[in-house]
Amino acid sequence: MCGIVAVLGKENAPDAVLKGLMNLEYRGYDSWGIGTAGAENIAIEKAIGKISEAKLSDNFPKASIAIGHTRWATHGGVTPENAHPHFDEKHNVAVVQNGIIENFIELRSELRSRGHFFSSDTDTEVLAHLMEEFLDEGSDLLEAAKKTTTRCEGRYAFVAIRHGENKIVAVRRGSPLILGIGKDAFFLASDTPAFLEHTQTIRYIDDNEVIEILPGSAKVYDFFTGNEIVKRDIVLELKPEESNKGTHAHYMIKEIYEQKETISKAIDQNPEEIEIIADAIRNAHGTFLIGCGTAHKVAAAGEYFFATIAKMHVNSVVASEFPIFHDFLKPNSLVIVISQSGETADVIEAIEAARAAGSKVLSIVNSAGSTVARLSDFSLQIKAGPEKAVASTKAATSQLSILLLLAYACAGDIHAGQQMLVDSAALVNDLLNPRFTQFVAGIAEKIYDQENIFIIGKGANYPMANEAAIKIQEVSYIHAEGFAGGELKHGPIAMIEPGTPCVVLVCDDETRRKEILSSAMEIKARGGRIIGIAPMDSEVFDDWIRVPAAKNFSPIINLIPIQILSYYLALERGFDPDKPRNLAKSVTVK
Repeated sequence: MCGIVAVLGKENAPDAVLKGLMNLEYRGYDSWGIGTAGAENIAIEKAIGKISEAKLSDNFPKASIAIGHTRWATHGGVTPENAHPHFDEKHNVAVVQNGIIENFIELRSELRSRGHFFSSDTDTEVLAHLMEEFLDEGSDLLEAAKKTTTRCEGRYAFVAIRHGENKIVAVRRGSPLILGIGKDAFFLASDTPAFLEHTQTIRYIDDNEVIEILPGSAKVYDFFTGNEIVKRDIVLELKPEESNKGTHAHYMIKEIYEQKETISKAIDQNPEEIEIIADAIRNAHGTFLIGCGTAHKVAAAGEYFFATIAKMHVNSVVASEFPIFHDFLKPNSLVIVISQSGETADVIEAIEAARAAGSKVLSIVNSAGSTVARLSDFSLQIKAGPEKAVASTKAATSQLSILLLLAYACAGDIHAGQQMLVDSAALVNDLLNPRFTQFVAGIAEKIYDQENIFIIGKGANYPMANEAAIKIQEVSYIHAEGFAGGELKHGPIAMIEPGTPCVVLVCDDETRRKEILSSAMEIKARGGRIIGIAPMDSEVFDDWIRVPAAKNFSPIINLIPIQILSYYLALERGFDPDKPRNLAKSVTVK
């Protein structure tokens, strides 16, 4: 959510920042802006709308320093005035910020009482005005940033520049910042794709750290002690081309097809490490699976995996609701957090609560250096590579595969689990082919004009029905809901009208298959259009999407046709599936 890019040392830093912002489009945004500390003044250019085809005006200074931002509106509407960077009244300081300044109303009122005039509705602008006051009192830019931070509450990160100074300062307090070390330049960003084409050498900035970047040096200090912190250089293995769409029209369909490889990569884990984690789960006094959005649907499926395979009780909880359960945490509890970005604010708060209780934390993430991974006692990498479409696809199936592997390990049958997953990954490879994709696209063409779509499942396919609803909602904006098949008669069946599409996720289990098909028959009796995702055909299906029989892997393999269906529903309705409205890839605010 929102993206920060800053550059010092490039011959034309504003252009490098603009390109970096384009590479962060996946984070979600509705406006953008760039600022530079030129020789004569602070120059700023802002706009609303897409940045992908933007270019800076011809008269924008070609300086060696620049900051930029893609904004996802939280405080104030989507207007050029509310876009970042923001500046003080004298236009001496420019600031970009991610996160939320929770006490900005009080700060703005206080500043107005001292004669400050505000030109936006954002919380960010108070940072520039506070810095202005501290600079007027004689503080340098770094000290002004630190003093400003002492006045602000919330989770955020901000970057500032000052007229006449070839210097960048930044503060991290809960929102990600990564420093890129180039040959002759430094880069600061919310995520590495912003500067991968310039450098793959990075330093992770942690909470309560401040950064001062000067020509030839980038120093990090502890916010409280002021002591310099020596950061370790990390060389990323990512290649810039991995973040490109290649020959695909959109990132979403590219990432769906990448599941041919990503599931195999996810389950390629060290068996000894998996056994250690399984032992921790078995010995824990209360295990919680935590996630948001798609990651929570993965966690809910994990609850079924552990119940049916390992005969163990674990608790899946939406991360934003986890504070209600904090009192159940004990030193011998285990919190397993699931996050694609590794920067989700609600998940990080759950980790902080676990650590405060002395509980152990395991994370299942896609970024080794993310905040979630670094706060965990142990972290499993899903190895899915960059996922840039907002709607998660390959990360979700990789996370599900990891949970299945852990469930088998807890049951004392890790080798059987590994073999089942290897065999199932091969089935995904066979499933994802152009003919199958076009068949699913044909079904999307039949139902794209519907107002409602319902999805039903049983067992671990029930959370997948909920995940299917999220996918359809996210990219096509069709109202979709997922249900347990047995719940239909307790209310939802009242919504069925002639022609209403209902997707039925059928598992490779005779008892559950009969029960879910019985539920489908009830829908069909009321005029619903039944779309079966199943290993075998049934007379109840109006459309049959054939998938291979996969037993415990069926929730994962059944999800893939839904991902494809969602993608083509978006295209049929004229929407960009990579950038759904109002949504962001990395939700770093509460």
